Amino acid sequence: MNLTNEFKQKVRLALIEARQNYGGSDADFSKSKGIKASIYSRLKNGEIERILSDTTWITLGRELQVKVFEDNWKVARTSVYTEIEDNLNFCAALSKSMVLVDDCGIGKTFCTKHIIKKMKNTFYVDCSQAKSKQQFIRLLAKTVGIDNQGKYVDVKANLKYYVTTLEKPLIVLDEAGDLEYNAFLELKELWNGTDGACGWYMIGADGLRAKIQKGISNKKVGFAEIFSRFSDEFIKLVPNGKVDRTIFYTQLIGDVANANIEDRSKTKTLVNKCIGKETTLRYLETLIKIGA
Repeated sequence: MNLTNEFKQKVRLALIEARQNYGGSDADFSKSKGIKASIYSRLKNGEIERILSDTTWITLGRELQVKVFEDNWKVARTSVYTEIEDNLNFCAALSKSMVLVDDCGIGKTFCTKHIIKKMKNTFYVDCSQAKSKQQFIRLLAKTVGIDNQGKYVDVKANLKYYVTTLEKPLIVLDEAGDLEYNAFLELKELWNGTDGACGWYMIGADGLRAKIQKGISNKKVGFAEIFSRFSDEFIKLVPNGKVDRTIFYTQLIGDVANANIEDRSKTKTLVNKCIGKETTLRYLETLIKIGA
């Protein structure tokens, strides 16, 4: 493996930028990124040679969304972007909780990741990477910057306490429908332990809605309580009616296309190709990059 100094510098700068939005200490921030505080100090001072393994550089690059090659894909302030931004700011400012459940391919994750880069004390967890109870709690603990080793009950207790010491923290749970039942149940305890001191934002597609509704319908322990704590409603951005959906998608695809192509006379053709696709914006990106 031969990582370039250019890549390492990108990771170093992304790390320093991420630190600006973290309210804890340098030591805690270092833990959240899986490195020693002394190593972070050296990185902050500009060092990159022989202080981290290639695997660690790659891990940091992945977590910080550092692109090895710039693809020049531009972010469009679509209606989806604006609504998610409003939701996230509301949850963070007032320590409230919401559930966003909507169609695949409208940019939920993409917009969320871009927005929270500028938000202080906001922590993103991809639940598809930590589906079990142990994996979920330990990943969340690491993400907020505390030791995730040791006894599970201690890690969880420290997690709940530490979050309440931060200024207006927000925890974003993406792909929340992938959590196993026992992991999903932990949300009730986490919410109770941080009530009034932390905002929560859950993101998913139809699977998450079905999971919650089925759990409530079958009177399965925890589901009604968790849904109640997350405002008792599903936030949905895509309209239900066929005509309204078409209008929504036409505008969404058009906005993103216009931000990423020079010849806007091609926008209508691209929109027509994408309408009805289950992975709408991903398909649009593919079409634009291959010059279709």
